Amino acid sequence: VKVQVEFNPAQVAEYRLIGYETRMLKREDFKNDKIDAGEISAGHTVTAIYEITPPGSKALLHEPLRYQPERPQPRGGDEIAFLRLRYTQPGESTSKLIEKPVRLAQVLADPTHGSADARFAVAVAGFAQMLRGDPYIKDWDYGRLLALAQGARGDDRFGYRAEFVQLVRMMAPAGQ
Repeated sequence: VKVQVEFNPAQVAEYRLIGYETRMLKREDFKNDKIDAGEISAGHTVTAIYEITPPGSKALLHEPLRYQPERPQPRGGDEIAFLRLRYTQPGESTSKLIEKPVRLAQVLADPTHGSADARFAVAVAGFAQMLRGDPYIKDWDYGRLLALAQGARGDDRFGYRAEFVQLVRMMAPAGQ
């Protein structure tokens, strides 16, 4: 499976893929079926989390580019991104392509408002960033992380989410 996300510059000034930094493909390799990508077994899912910053936000980290327009023309109305997914069925050698626009209404503005699975994925990604001292984590602390993880435990049939919450508690400094 290969996934390519193209962000609409009229809606997204900066973005960052969290957790898959070492799995990036070259743009030209997306269509090349000879270049291997990640494998996803039937019945499994993968979650990709992007941190996005809209144009004009005070959170922008980079200076504007010199040769690109400050305000790009909107493309696709409420489209925030365009998703392309290539997959190859077992035993086949030619990939199939799925393309789909991503609308603003589909984007979580606040990680505490998504499904339990999405919130828990954000908690796990945030914990990993905190452990490695990621400079982008900024105002996240163990208290916020713990509240997000506890509130997203959902159906925890095997106790893995409860175990994660315990791990976060053990790592949290006293008082958080």
